[in-house]
Amino acid sequence: MERETDYWQETAVNVKHYEWQLSNGRQWLPIGNDHVIETHYCQPGAKGISLNFLHREVFIDFDKLQTLTEDVKVQRLSFLHQGQTEDVGWYFRGDQLWHEYGSQSSSMLSSSISSEDVERQFLLNPQGTFSFTVGSTGYSLHFSAMTQTNSITGMRRNVRRRPKFTSNAESLYSTTAAASQLTDGGYKWEFMGDEGRWTEYKAHRCSFDSTALERQYQLNPQGQLKFIIKRYSYTLDFSGMCQVNDNIGTRRAVRRTAGVSSSGSLPCWQFKDIDGIWKDYSQVSSVTSEDIELQYQLTPSGTMMFTTRKFSYELNFSAMTQRNLSTNTCRSVRRLNN
Repeated sequence: MERETDYWQETAVNVKHYEWQLSNGRQWLPIGNDHVIETHYCQPGAKGISLNFLHREVFIDFDKLQTLTEDVKVQRLSFLHQGQTEDVGWYFRGDQLWHEYGSQSSSMLSSSISSEDVERQFLLNPQGTFSFTVGSTGYSLHFSAMTQTNSITGMRRNVRRRPKFTSNAESLYSTTAAASQLTDGGYKWEFMGDEGRWTEYKAHRCSFDSTALERQYQLNPQGQLKFIIKRYSYTLDFSGMCQVNDNIGTRRAVRRTAGVSSSGSLPCWQFKDIDGIWKDYSQVSSVTSEDIELQYQLTPSGTMMFTTRKFSYELNFSAMTQRNLSTNTCRSVRRLNN
């Protein structure tokens, strides 16, 4: 089969190793900005996430990988090369927090088992059990029930298996200075390139730029738009937020970035530090205003989880607060239009 070689990407290096999709009963549709879902999914304490799909709110249960909406299904596809394995973390629920097996932050400091050890046993028998000891106490990890049982006291703790947010996924956050500049129309339309970067539509390439696409979208948000680039024909599906190469079937995620100020720049997200000074998130953590804004646009009344070197935090958009999940310290948050 002839490989797609249009202007989208001259050299195909697919570093995006996952894709989240929802089914509307007829076909599977990629979810725009699915790195936001992935970020939450990689947090062991996250039960799920709510998002808008076909004009209604859908909640994804991360443990069951199901939605609470009867006619909507969810799946997470993995795009790993042959011989490549996903970096997976195994966690047990402590009295207050989730701890990774073998991590220094867990109470099982004398245990030699790690996430890699548990994953190895899981792959051998996903419905079986794995027995291990910590000091003089024995434990059984039941994969089918995702529980850990103390053989002496009988106490059970919940267990979760989640992928780790690897550098491949983190590359999705990489943006260029040009990518941060939004159009005069207030919305930027982009497709996901092979290298895992969002690329804006340009009129000199496909006859449509962000402004033109936004105009077509406003006319029919559930419609489709056809265009031709060189010898290839494409269909941009607004309802599914995806672009399909009609000749070879290549599908790419599409996103519409909203919530910009009249000056055309993204809002700035800040928190009030202990010294009473408002600080940009990008100054003190790996999460940026763009990351937060994308999640805010997805669920304006929801929450967002993120981690620093020492702590995990929950950002509550409704309350506009940030809570340290270890110390329970709350700080005020604000969203500034530049």
